[in-house]
Amino acid sequence: MEKKEYYFAVDLGATSGRTIIGSIEDGRFTLEEVTRFPNNLIEQGGHFYWDIHALYFEIIRGLKEVASRGLTITSIGIDTWGVDFVMIGDDGAILRNPRAYRDPITFEAMDDYLKHVISKKEVYDITGIQFLNFNTIFQLYAMQKEGNSALKAAQKLLFVPDALSWMLTGKEVCEYTIASTSQLLDPRTKQLDERLLASVGLTRSMFGKMVNPGNVIGVLTDEVQKMTGLGAIPVIAVAGHDTASAVAAVPAKNEQFAYLSSGTWSLMGIETKDAIINDLSYERNFTNEGGVEGTTRFLKNICGMWLYERCRKEWAVSKAEADRQAAAMPHPELQGSAMQVEAFRSIINPDDALFANPSSMIDAIQQYCRKTNQKIPESPAEICRCIFDSLALRYRQVFQWMQEFAPFKLEVLHIIGGGSLNKYLNQFTANATGATVLAGPQEGTAIGNIMLQAESAGSVKDIWEMRRIIANSLKLVKYEPTDQAAWNAAFDRYLEITKQ
Repeated sequence: MEKKEYYFAVDLGATSGRTIIGSIEDGRFTLEEVTRFPNNLIEQGGHFYWDIHALYFEIIRGLKEVASRGLTITSIGIDTWGVDFVMIGDDGAILRNPRAYRDPITFEAMDDYLKHVISKKEVYDITGIQFLNFNTIFQLYAMQKEGNSALKAAQKLLFVPDALSWMLTGKEVCEYTIASTSQLLDPRTKQLDERLLASVGLTRSMFGKMVNPGNVIGVLTDEVQKMTGLGAIPVIAVAGHDTASAVAAVPAKNEQFAYLSSGTWSLMGIETKDAIINDLSYERNFTNEGGVEGTTRFLKNICGMWLYERCRKEWAVSKAEADRQAAAMPHPELQGSAMQVEAFRSIINPDDALFANPSSMIDAIQQYCRKTNQKIPESPAEICRCIFDSLALRYRQVFQWMQEFAPFKLEVLHIIGGGSLNKYLNQFTANATGATVLAGPQEGTAIGNIMLQAESAGSVKDIWEMRRIIANSLKLVKYEPTDQAAWNAAFDRYLEITKQ
């Protein structure tokens, strides 16, 4: 009897990481978590760093565990967060731990660069990428200005998933989806832009060969084979950016869909053949990031459950016993109590600068409502209802914008990620947008990683076969819009409030 074959996925987030094995059999997939571990920020000398060697150690630990079970591994794939990078010296050694995107050095760098180097409109016209102060281009500019010794000595720059793949294989590549987050790439040419590179003192030769998701990077080095007890397993360039892997796992039937990757942050977008870069996308700050099979992920970042999570954290340390109890409540109980509160009692714009990182999210929400002459939410239930109503109304606004940009009619909104389990917000989203909502999968990133490995191995033909397998393997939850008149009236009110 043939041994079952597995794909090994490394899925790294900004706070934790996992190694996972997955397999495909009879048109369905299965997943199993192998290891889970923290991804700790290191604060030293006024800067924040990622511990790249600790992450490498955890990958090796996961591979050892798989080897100890006697499992057959077809390939390995790594996905991570975007923008951050590792610098390699001329002796082939890592020069220092990579800076984290939370490093304060970038706080003023973006505005300074756009004022003194290349204008905001010119950068957007080249890249089609939304402006975030921690994008790679602004990190590099800030490091250049500070005279960073590692950057001066660097011969190669590898984005984090590419760096970890290099540590496993010794091969240097620049995977397209992760490179697209840098604001150094032109989505029309699908190459790093020479002018932008030169503006931060770099050349194209400092990056590895550009590869697309599904390409083989190399096999495990002799050193890694000896450490793990595995053979010459290939490492695949999956969609290295975690959101790109998650979007690859959207179980859509055709191209006429929008997706909402829902979690601490929400990302709403569509999948297009070409980048959408024009004055309107610039004005509305939409972004064009790399997708699989040559597609573009045209999307917008929206503040998501960050608002809710921050409030729960405050309730946990509040002196008021009722607030402490609210934080201790299971999510269904707290959210259920919010459903008893009057709908649309208080509405906020979740993306208002007031909510970016306030010392008190509860105070910020109350301040916004006070400033806009609304009822002030006081209890946890009222605040929770305010957040859910407001997120759904913001989703409607962005969904309508998305339909304006899309070259096709949007028939369905797929919600993926941890937020796909939030039945109240999912229903509100259907009500607000007027679209059919399909919720699931929760584990989109890991599934996309594994499916891209399967495509590389020839086990699936293309993205649409991948999506059919995912749909066959899961029970998606459908939400149809209700209470349309009430939500339409609430949206008109939302537009008035958010103008103020």
